[in-house]
Amino acid sequence: MTGWRAAADAVADLLAARHADPFALLGPHAASGGVVLRAFLPGAETLTALVPAPLPLERRDDAGFFEGFIAGAAFPLAYTFRATRGADTWESHDPYAFGPTLGPLDDHLLVEGTHARLFDRLGAHPCMHEGVAGVRFAVWAPEARRVSVVGDFNAWDGRRHPMRKRVDSGLWEIFLPGVTEGARYKYEILGRDGALCPLKADPVGFAAELRPASASVVARTDRFAWTDAAWMAARAQRDARREPMAIYEVHAGSWRRHPDGRFYTWDELAESLIPYVADLGFTHIEFMPVSEHPLDASWGYQPLGLYAVTARHGPLEGLARLIDRAHAAGIGVLLDWVPAHFPVDAQGLRNFDGGPLYEHPDPRRGFLPGWGTAVFDFGRREVAAFLAANALFWLGRYHADGLRVDAVSSMLYLDYDRPPDGWAPNEDGSNVNRDAVAFLQQANALVAKEAPGAITAAEEASAWGGVTAPASTPGGLGFRFKWNMGWMNDTLRYVAKDPAHRRHHHDLVTFGLMYAWNEAFILPLSHDEVVHGKGTLLGRLPGDDWQRFATLRCYYAFMWGHPGKKLLFMGQEFAPWREWSEVRECDWWLLQYAPHRGVQDLVRRLNALHGGRPALHARDCEPEGFRWIDADDAAHSIFSWLRFDGAGGRPVAVICNFTPMPRPGWRIGLPAAGAWRVLLNTDATELGGSGAGPMEQVVATGDPCHGLPASALVDLPPLGALYLEPVSWNAPDRA
Repeated sequence: MTGWRAAADAVADLLAARHADPFALLGPHAASGGVVLRAFLPGAETLTALVPAPLPLERRDDAGFFEGFIAGAAFPLAYTFRATRGADTWESHDPYAFGPTLGPLDDHLLVEGTHARLFDRLGAHPCMHEGVAGVRFAVWAPEARRVSVVGDFNAWDGRRHPMRKRVDSGLWEIFLPGVTEGARYKYEILGRDGALCPLKADPVGFAAELRPASASVVARTDRFAWTDAAWMAARAQRDARREPMAIYEVHAGSWRRHPDGRFYTWDELAESLIPYVADLGFTHIEFMPVSEHPLDASWGYQPLGLYAVTARHGPLEGLARLIDRAHAAGIGVLLDWVPAHFPVDAQGLRNFDGGPLYEHPDPRRGFLPGWGTAVFDFGRREVAAFLAANALFWLGRYHADGLRVDAVSSMLYLDYDRPPDGWAPNEDGSNVNRDAVAFLQQANALVAKEAPGAITAAEEASAWGGVTAPASTPGGLGFRFKWNMGWMNDTLRYVAKDPAHRRHHHDLVTFGLMYAWNEAFILPLSHDEVVHGKGTLLGRLPGDDWQRFATLRCYYAFMWGHPGKKLLFMGQEFAPWREWSEVRECDWWLLQYAPHRGVQDLVRRLNALHGGRPALHARDCEPEGFRWIDADDAAHSIFSWLRFDGAGGRPVAVICNFTPMPRPGWRIGLPAAGAWRVLLNTDATELGGSGAGPMEQVVATGDPCHGLPASALVDLPPLGALYLEPVSWNAPDRA
């Protein structure tokens, strides 16, 4: 009988890795009177099917194509292979004997753009399939002519394991028996134009090799033994806008380094970073991007593997352990997330199946020339689902407490960072990227539904109205918080002025209160403010060293007393002189000097006050939590205001003197007469100050001032700030 033999042209296409449907040729196939088996095993000299009796297969081609007919056999057929080469013998299961690992629902949800858990279906998953251990692989490449898994398990030979295409969705899949965790792999793709693409890392790969290598690595992310159930349950009930939030921003690669320059592992970071952050009283750690990226100097903002924890800090389980330990210490963990753009490295997403797939096909929308990066096609449902599912992946699989979304402005505007002739407007001539807006709304709504209590925060620097408004409102994007870039720029410009000139720039400080409640704000002093020649916060301040340290202490107290959640980049808590670099650790040696320890002690004290006094956090995002005492004293560069908790509790008065002149007997309006406790004086000697001003209490009399029913004569310290709190409080009506 010869009718069961494969056609010669089909065999030739397979050997050339050009066959469009390898599952139609390889594996078991019912034939008249029995079952035919076909296999391609390069390097094998003989191949025997164990069915269970041995049945030698004919070697039709020296490249390793075998074929045989089992008369009387019934389909489906259980079998394994035994191969030989010289004296070597090995047995294996046939990948082409296994059925699909995906189903029609996966096709439907992907195409519809509603597959919120793509990471459970795509990527590489160790599993048992039809009773056999191996790894199931799945990848989206709808225009590819052929996709193969290549790796160290098949000599990186794209002829060995071409995948099954699901034509309804453009998904490709295969189960490879015997492959185990730790295997390195990529996808070899025959593109839409018939040319081979560069080998591609897995877009949904969970681990990767350490740079400069770039293969994906088979890994599991679903078996960590979490101990934070109580934390996660409580998180779901929290209203982050009414809770204390002081964020310590960290670049994991340069917070600490080993003496020989090696990175700390996640576990080593957990051992030292978490106690440090807890001691300083920060409520959250925010990590700059932890997903895989090819270049250290990009700090993670050029991600190649959005689902992969970077290999720089050891096994991915280490990140889970760090987050679990942070939660045990009462500290939340936020992750920077980069859905705006991606690098054009050959092994990445660009031209993934031989042409634009993840990026917008129009380069005027799909490429940012200023950054040299590709821009996601937010209007393609599958791409939007890929990104939205990635947000849920970090919040669910790794228990992250929130995502800071990078470069939102670049997503919102079609003309962002493009020349006048380098962008394509909407039909009506407008510049809003409506697809990106819809994606952000979708992603934020999904997070709110699937990860209750988790936050998203937008790095957004334009005048877009409604970044933190519900997506159901006009222009609303649904973020929980927005970085207040205007406040940061204005106030840093102010403190960089010579004190003699600050009187002429008073509005740089007061202007922020004109819009402080238009959004729910985080006040960010981030890594971006201490790199690229900007110097450090301390280094940009005028005056001698004493004035610089005093101004920084006053500025930090101003920030912590100002409405809005707080964010400080690592190292700035002890006032370094050198700007940050990713190639070295923070300048911890500075802590041997009292002025630097004084700033660190101040930050510790500010965080304790911020968390312990509801007036300083409970109404950060609502106007009822704030009242100016005096916003108009430009002549003396003095600012004073009151903070309230919105529930009748004790207020806190904040007074900042941004000149080096002490102001004895300065009258300040207060809401009640009596003793007011000094919670903070930034000029205290133990903080590195001169000891000027009150240290214990001031007494307010019934003399009205600044529209308030009482007032006190207060000795204001030079370049100093005071926090005052009434010793007794009856919650009088506020004017």
